[in-house]
Amino acid sequence: MGSLARHWPRIAITLAPLVFALLHAVGVLPIGFLQRLDAILYDARLRATMPRTLDPRVVIVDIDEKSLAEVGRWPWGRNKLAAMVDELFDRQQVALLGFDVVFAEPDESSGLQRLRELARSDLKDASGFQERLAQLQGSLDYDALFARSLAKRPIVLGYYLTSDRAGRKSGVLPAPVMTRDSLQGRPIAFYSFDGYGSNIPQLAQAAPAAGFFNSITDGDGVVRSIPLVAEHGGAYYESLALAMFRMMAGSPSVEPGFPRDRFVGRGYAGLDSIVLRQGPRQLSVPVDDKVAALVPFRGPGGAGGGSFRYVSAADLLAGRLAPGELKDKIVLVGTTAPGLLDLRVTPVGETYPGVETHANMISGLLDGKLLVKPDYAMGYEVVVLLAAGLSLAFLLPVLSAAVAVLASAGVVAALVGLNYYLFLAQGLVMPLASALVMVGLAFALNMSYGYFVESRGKRELANLFGTYVPPELVDEMVKDPDSYSMKASNKELTVMFCDMRGFTRMSEQMEPTQLQELLNAVFSRLTDIIRANRGTIDKYMGDCVMAFWGAPVDTPNHAELAVKSALAMSRAVDAINEEHRARGILEIGVGIGLNTGTMCVGDMGSDLRRSYTVIGDAVNLGSRLEGLSKVYGVDIVVSETTRQQARDFAWQELDRVRVKGKEQAVGIFYPVAPAQELDKPTGEELRAWAAVLKAYRAQDWDQCDLQLLNLQRLGAKKYLYELYAERVTSMRLLPFDPGWDGATNFETK
Repeated sequence: MGSLARHWPRIAITLAPLVFALLHAVGVLPIGFLQRLDAILYDARLRATMPRTLDPRVVIVDIDEKSLAEVGRWPWGRNKLAAMVDELFDRQQVALLGFDVVFAEPDESSGLQRLRELARSDLKDASGFQERLAQLQGSLDYDALFARSLAKRPIVLGYYLTSDRAGRKSGVLPAPVMTRDSLQGRPIAFYSFDGYGSNIPQLAQAAPAAGFFNSITDGDGVVRSIPLVAEHGGAYYESLALAMFRMMAGSPSVEPGFPRDRFVGRGYAGLDSIVLRQGPRQLSVPVDDKVAALVPFRGPGGAGGGSFRYVSAADLLAGRLAPGELKDKIVLVGTTAPGLLDLRVTPVGETYPGVETHANMISGLLDGKLLVKPDYAMGYEVVVLLAAGLSLAFLLPVLSAAVAVLASAGVVAALVGLNYYLFLAQGLVMPLASALVMVGLAFALNMSYGYFVESRGKRELANLFGTYVPPELVDEMVKDPDSYSMKASNKELTVMFCDMRGFTRMSEQMEPTQLQELLNAVFSRLTDIIRANRGTIDKYMGDCVMAFWGAPVDTPNHAELAVKSALAMSRAVDAINEEHRARGILEIGVGIGLNTGTMCVGDMGSDLRRSYTVIGDAVNLGSRLEGLSKVYGVDIVVSETTRQQARDFAWQELDRVRVKGKEQAVGIFYPVAPAQELDKPTGEELRAWAAVLKAYRAQDWDQCDLQLLNLQRLGAKKYLYELYAERVTSMRLLPFDPGWDGATNFETK
């Protein structure tokens, strides 16, 4: 190890990421990327550690699409809901029922209101009508029926708090669980709302217990947490999950749990828990600084997720469940029907039922296992950053590259291990992104600085190949410079010819400098794609780019990378054309030819000018294939040898062709998409096209016409299908040729 004083510039550059990470951690310079990365890491930890087991204690009665189809569209008459409640308590004997639904308006679906109006007006003198109305009134007052079914039963109604209604309020709120006096004058930062939508008085009086079903949507649109207590009008109300848990626990009182004063002053704007107290017994529920808790998701959502049992509301109303099947269960009534808009984006699913977030919270409360980001998370982050950052700053400059990698990996492992321990064993969600990014940047900056003092031989090799190959390949080469040279050799490679189309028209309408700027911009985008996929740029020829894969660094999957690059280049040209349309510039096209085969690669040219390039028959075929893209109306044409080595793509065979200079026919193909991204309609189109080619090569022109007609209606690759339709029309005029191999001959380049 050398003297640290000699390495002070590297120490200083390694400390730079630490300074920015500390500024982020203390809130002086919040970095949005780190906040988003922390959320992503939390989601990954959560998914990796979910139990993915069924909680038999909680059941969800689902107003699903089946229920809407059988019972009718929502909202249902409350006579049906009364029947559901009676079924749950009388026949199923559930322990507790909660509604993730609000009943904000009276139910007039029975027509009772209209009958009463008639009794007061047109039919006020009809004694028979008045008598019959008096007899029917009890059965037609659906709100009264529902209220009677709710009364004196362990039921928690739902409602919502909002700040999006200009302070408007509807319905009746339940009694608050805490008052401002209980906070002892501390400025606690609750989630606060100025309006609400709650249940009509008749129902609220029958079932006085209620909880809000609001969740918290983070900046990235993902629901990760639920406030357990929220503020409205100077009073504090409980969530649906907490209200149901308290009712199961005997309705203990709710008190604020303050951080210990010896650690935090009285001005701290947060709680570290809420305390449920009943006589001498108390339970502390951890919360974050805004009195919320992260949802302890058990697994994927929905009836097939396996976390909770789902019972269709239709089955319940129809009496299809055996008596006592739900005995002693905690039941939540909610919906998964897409039209009822209670689906959420969560860390474990993009269409997650909102009712299941409350079920997860109830499950976590019952188990005493809630995840929380504690009030001291900032202090923890600062300590971890200082320990890791200072260690790396003084170690990396004096270590060899290999040992520096091991040291950095060790620090990362320690950070991740500590974070996972706190997450799994203590239920604490601690920041991780800032430390990981700081370690990564510290290592990268240190190694980048060290690059400038590498040996002369390595720098010369990098300078020699740097204009041809991507930087990451140069990095591989400088590790063993003796293994690479410009000497020519025969290797199996994949070559690409990419020709831009439309520049001739542009040159007639644009100034030379404008055309130059446009061409350079397009080449830069396409070159970036080639380099990102380990390709080597051979040369630029007017409006054509030539590149190859597999040299100078051996790349076993060179064909696959070339096809991947071609698809990305095609998409890039589409994006460029969108920009051109917005600017009123002519659009461009692209024709790409790919071929894999044995080529001679090395430094070639004259004494005055040389270049690292490829030559050979396989290269010539790649150039011919690029030209065929015009003929077949596609932007990419790939040889059969390339297709055979790029198996992770879905392919459409275009033809068998015999190009100028080659006697043997070769198959040509179009890469449709990565195989895992192939959708069902495209798959069906490819199967239909395969049938066309089979009939075409069998000279079955009637079958060809039939299949082509179906394909032309789809609109996809219309030019290709019209081309074959014209060929079939011409071929009908010729007699059947038993020696025809189905290949198309091309005599021009």
